[in-house]
Amino acid sequence: MNTTPEFNAPIVYRDTLPGARYWSQVVKRGFTLRLVDRQGRANVSTLLYNPANPLERYNAPDTLKGQHTSKLTHGHMLYSDMGHVMMSIVEDSVGWHDTIGGISDAAMVREKYGEHGYQEYGNDFYRSGRELFLIELAKWNLGRRDLVPNLNFFSKVHAEADGALVFDAEHRQPGAHVDLRAEMDTLVVLNTAPHPMDPDPEYQPGEIDLVIYRSDPVVPAYDYCVNFRPENARAYANTAIHNCQEAYS
Repeated sequence: MNTTPEFNAPIVYRDTLPGARYWSQVVKRGFTLRLVDRQGRANVSTLLYNPANPLERYNAPDTLKGQHTSKLTHGHMLYSDMGHVMMSIVEDSVGWHDTIGGISDAAMVREKYGEHGYQEYGNDFYRSGRELFLIELAKWNLGRRDLVPNLNFFSKVHAEADGALVFDAEHRQPGAHVDLRAEMDTLVVLNTAPHPMDPDPEYQPGEIDLVIYRSDPVVPAYDYCVNFRPENARAYANTAIHNCQEAYS
């Protein structure tokens, strides 16, 4: 499957991550991370941190209330808890990414899929989203206290009229992609465990492609994400100050 951006952008990193695995990388400002759902089964649980100050991290409430939404798609920005834009969704073939479903824990996985321990199944043992996050966070000297509400790329959860939350099992499609432009240096921590609300009775999380490529220069006056909401423009200006540069028009 071709995961190269449609334009002539220099690619600096490429990898494939199997289902139920973890990954992290600092995506530098000026570069974009592309995630691709290879088989139409992927759920990519994601957390973001400032590598220079990990106390600053993705903040779900500010991201959602600042942009008047409960889902994320093209045009939305991912805010930190210090009023900065960490990443922007500059491309999205999916149209809806979950912000409220959370992650699974070990008890949920055992109850839903049964016992599949390492002693019996080796590397094919079942792991929860929480466990995978904690393994990867430990590499950056982060832990349980640093777990915050996460994003779930490629998954859709919507609310019914009575308030019940529903997972849309038909939402994901093979080859779907989302591009995240780093507006500041951002530590991206993700895992590919199944979504906790996925109704599939089998433990078969999908694999993803990861591509990092150099972003086009941002011109704030004309940028779709910056101008998607007035709040985005203000947050982007805050980020420009954080980056010790001036936003230009």
